[in-house]
Amino acid sequence: MNRLLPATALLFSSHLVLAQAAVPTPPAVDARAYIVVDSRTDKIIAAKEAVARVEPASLTKLMTAYIVFQELAAGKLKLDEQVTVSEHAWRSEGSRTFIELGKPVPVNILIMGMIVQSGNDATIALAERIAGTEETFVQMMNSNAQRLKMVGTHFDNSSGLPSPQHYTTARDMALLANAIIREYPQYYRWYSVREFEYHGIKQQNRNGLLTRDPSVDGMKTGHTESAGYCLVTSAMREGMRLVSVVLGSASMKAREDASAALLNYGFTFYDTKLIAKGGTKLASADLWKAASSPVDLGLNHDLYVTVARGEAAGIKTVVLMQPQLMAPVRIDTVVGQFKVLGANGQALVTEPLHPLKAVALGGWWRRMVDSVKLWFA
Repeated sequence: MNRLLPATALLFSSHLVLAQAAVPTPPAVDARAYIVVDSRTDKIIAAKEAVARVEPASLTKLMTAYIVFQELAAGKLKLDEQVTVSEHAWRSEGSRTFIELGKPVPVNILIMGMIVQSGNDATIALAERIAGTEETFVQMMNSNAQRLKMVGTHFDNSSGLPSPQHYTTARDMALLANAIIREYPQYYRWYSVREFEYHGIKQQNRNGLLTRDPSVDGMKTGHTESAGYCLVTSAMREGMRLVSVVLGSASMKAREDASAALLNYGFTFYDTKLIAKGGTKLASADLWKAASSPVDLGLNHDLYVTVARGEAAGIKTVVLMQPQLMAPVRIDTVVGQFKVLGANGQALVTEPLHPLKAVALGGWWRRMVDSVKLWFA
């Protein structure tokens, strides 16, 4: 069995070991539960009751939108497609876009109604268009929740109306928000729309942080009497994106104040740095019985880490490679590990190393010569 051995050199290193910066505790905020995570690394920066079961209210519409975006990206749904409003959608309780029974409405209007106005009627109309019935659509929601590892979530409707079987966690909402940001950047921009007008009725986006903080560009509000005031917020400052989830605040202002305080805490005391670009050479390795050798090694994606501010200078990286690598290799073949170590030597992240190009078996002569050499290796 191949074992991993350390490379002879550190590829990205600082021999200066810094004392770990003292990071203050997170601010006390008005929320039953909350979490702040870095969007690139999924690093949890602050959390309170992050896996406690809570009502999502209209944060539910993030999952409905996620599936709508899937359908758009796959070409199964078109923005200019007309959707006829059913009685079930038209009679929905709560927030409304004021679509009319039996009349066709373009998909793009329904999306704006769902995202900006949080319209339950528009949300249900989209769910019915995609799955035929809201009940069937809910099955799609729960299937996607399982795929995204939202282990504390179960949906019972598409809009967020209260139900004993309709619940989530702050952690799960952060996972969902980050999935939207990463997978559908072309649609994420809709979350920054501040107002929307339909049938002469103009409604404002309920996310007041869109006007209070220029770095905030999404995402979704929620409120029911039992859930309290909820808010998922995403903000970008100097290339670093944070997502905060605040659940169960006492008022609209309280949820905005809590989100703002948590985001400011994260941006002030943490930093996200690019450690290695995907597809760039991080090491090379000899390849036995190969058509060509050595082979360059790297990562198949950009690698970022989130650390306390001031600690990035102390980061070290180490390459660990398998001995006696044999051809053939593909670009998805794991040939070693790339480890990122913090200032105190603790492992921050470990990623698999891959060949940057596929290498085929060499000719019979090369294979024979290397076979003999391996006897004495």
